[in-house]
Amino acid sequence: MPITTLDPQTALVVIDLQKGLVGNPMLIRPIGEIVAATASLADAFRAAGLPVVLAALDGGQPGRNDYARPARPQPDGFTEIVPELGPKPGDILVTKSTWGAFIGTGLAETLRDLGVTQVVVAGIATSFGVESTARQAYDLGFHVTLATDAMTDMSEEAQTGSTTRVFPALGETGTTAQILTTLAAR
Repeated sequence: MPITTLDPQTALVVIDLQKGLVGNPMLIRPIGEIVAATASLADAFRAAGLPVVLAALDGGQPGRNDYARPARPQPDGFTEIVPELGPKPGDILVTKSTWGAFIGTGLAETLRDLGVTQVVVAGIATSFGVESTARQAYDLGFHVTLATDAMTDMSEEAQTGSTTRVFPALGETGTTAQILTTLAAR
């Protein structure tokens, strides 16, 4: 579904654009492009007086699986948000231990206290943290928009699966430019 509108109280939720993860050599799109697109969204949201959430992963999922988890303890600076994004005064910082930004973080309550009814989600990795956060937001009753050029994954197949099959069922998808145009027109 193309982007039709942004609610008066929409928050940008940025997933895992942190020093410990942006250097992953398996990402399929240049991380500089992802960071630049996301930074332009963050700047526009801040200028509009809208919340910017910067979520960082610290740890791995509990339970058994075949997916390699980051080593613990993490190296110094692992959870620090990339400098292009801030954090800036007023940003909401979330440290999470699961892929999605809502579980165990109090983020839903914080956003509801601010009157937020919609989230725009960007970051890495598309089929992990971004998709999990979008699913959680949808399940919690938020309208969801996904900035498809402000995210990347470790495989083209996973990226395409999320952006073409899953995301249209969760909300509206579009480019950073489309979101910025919609935001400016509010």
